[in-house]
Amino acid sequence: MPKIAIILSSTRTGRAGANVAQWVLEQARRRGDADYELVDLAEADLPQIDEPFPPAMGRYTHPYTQQWAATVAAFDGYVIVTPEYNHSFPGALKNALDRVYAEWNNKAAGLVSYGVDGGVRAVDALRPVLGALQIADVSATVTLNLRTDFADFGASFTPGEHQGPALTQMLDQLLTWTEALAPTRSTQAAVTA
Repeated sequence: MPKIAIILSSTRTGRAGANVAQWVLEQARRRGDADYELVDLAEADLPQIDEPFPPAMGRYTHPYTQQWAATVAAFDGYVIVTPEYNHSFPGALKNALDRVYAEWNNKAAGLVSYGVDGGVRAVDALRPVLGALQIADVSATVTLNLRTDFADFGASFTPGEHQGPALTQMLDQLLTWTEALAPTRSTQAAVTA
């Protein structure tokens, strides 16, 4: 079965994303079509990029970067749960994405965003970054609105009825693309071995 990471990208204290990521994880695991695992960037605790070589070289010198590379490489695809901060996504996510390179390549990602307007600008900002990392992001997204899918401006999470089908559609596309890219990952692994 494919291994899919659900990446919780907010590292703020009291973050609304923890409940969102847990909801995604629970819904995804009920499907039984992949091995879904939560990856919390707050627990990864990555400093700002401090490697002496560009990530595309794959010469990671720091143990935390080596550990992050192993974490990213262990998955076949990703669901990125991101808030919208100032019309973009969090710096912690950008740092995590930029820290390694080849480990992301030829994989697929689905996006779950949240914010005052559903986090749509975070998704728009994230798509070209994913493309630069050779991650195929699927078109279906889940956009959670702080006004309608949360209470007390994020304190509690109660997704609308339409969000379940939206998540199903996104996960369907993610699994299709993850499986479609599997031969490319296998070929690339054989070339680099």
